[in-house]
Amino acid sequence: MSILKPFSLRIFVADGDPDGLRLVERSNWVGKAIVFPRALLPKIKQRAELNQTGVYLLLGPREDGEGEMLYIGEGDPVRPRLESHYAQKDFWNRAVCFVAAPGQLNKAHVQFLEANLVRLAKAAKRLPLDNVNHPAEPSLSEADCADMQVFLENMLGMLPVLGIHAFEQAAPMAATVAQAVLTCRGKGVTASGYEATQGFVVRSGSQAVGESVPSMRQHVRGMFDLRQELIGNGVLQREGDHFLYAQDYVFSSPSTAAAVVLGRSANGRIEWKDASGSTLKALQELEART
Repeated sequence: MSILKPFSLRIFVADGDPDGLRLVERSNWVGKAIVFPRALLPKIKQRAELNQTGVYLLLGPREDGEGEMLYIGEGDPVRPRLESHYAQKDFWNRAVCFVAAPGQLNKAHVQFLEANLVRLAKAAKRLPLDNVNHPAEPSLSEADCADMQVFLENMLGMLPVLGIHAFEQAAPMAATVAQAVLTCRGKGVTASGYEATQGFVVRSGSQAVGESVPSMRQHVRGMFDLRQELIGNGVLQREGDHFLYAQDYVFSSPSTAAAVVLGRSANGRIEWKDASGSTLKALQELEART
């Protein structure tokens, strides 16, 4: 596990519109991110950054309207690939491209980045991928491989700041931080989890009920769909009359985590409790007073 180090980002809003073209640079790094909505591509495609070799992410709503999906690609240069997706790929409404100064990245470099981003997104299972194939890693020299690993790590550090969490897997409980392991029980199942900077983590081996209540589909459709997605992608695996978590998984909130475990609408601040029976709500209130 890499050691987290402080870093700073410089975000330049090129056209004065906070939702428009943004150029993002990281301290002491040769790379640069170009963030823009789809509608701007015809206007900005002449920019020098998009005529560089790079890797890019396309994000937009799923067909069912519940959450986002993701496409990962590379280009040498990036511009023709983006123009092709602008004409032929319907779902996306925003893009993030990572490039570097001329001569810093070549075709093999960005193929390495693309392959590893696809691998990480599939392992995290946070967003469904529009990619049909899993690209193979190209052969790189030892030095180039080390350089691209650093480039990848810098990208991954920037993406959550840009609101993209598709590659994040649950961080292990920090040995130096007193994080309480919490438990959620109901309908014969038990799950354990903890709060993290990424959200609420349900631990591998936790149980979830075999069937959700009918009202979940009607009244909390988003949570029902998320639960079905986790079953479909193998995060939740059937074992007898219930499901088991095959990996640690990060949820956006304790309530979403509890709802997936219990198969019904749930207040996670009440459902998650520590070993003495204190609820997450009570623990947070205590922490606020001390």
